[in-house]
Amino acid sequence: MNWDRIEGNWTQLKGKVREQWGKLTDDDIDVIAGKRDQLSGKIQERYGIAKDEADKQLDDWQTRADDRWLS
Repeated sequence: MNWDRIEGNWTQLKGKVREQWGKLTDDDIDVIAGKRDQLSGKIQERYGIAKDEADKQLDDWQTRADDRWLS
């Protein structure tokens, strides 16, 4: 599945984002609005990790979203 489906279901997935990345605030998640690049940037900022690591975490999370939450 592509990221467009996650973006389209962002309201339903916000809780899952908070479970995965608890340092993100509700305001962060609202501003991100499902945009992958913005989510990656906020993860980098809040967790002090490199872009590659944030992208890897997002890839792993996206796979779980595909398998569990958006079936």
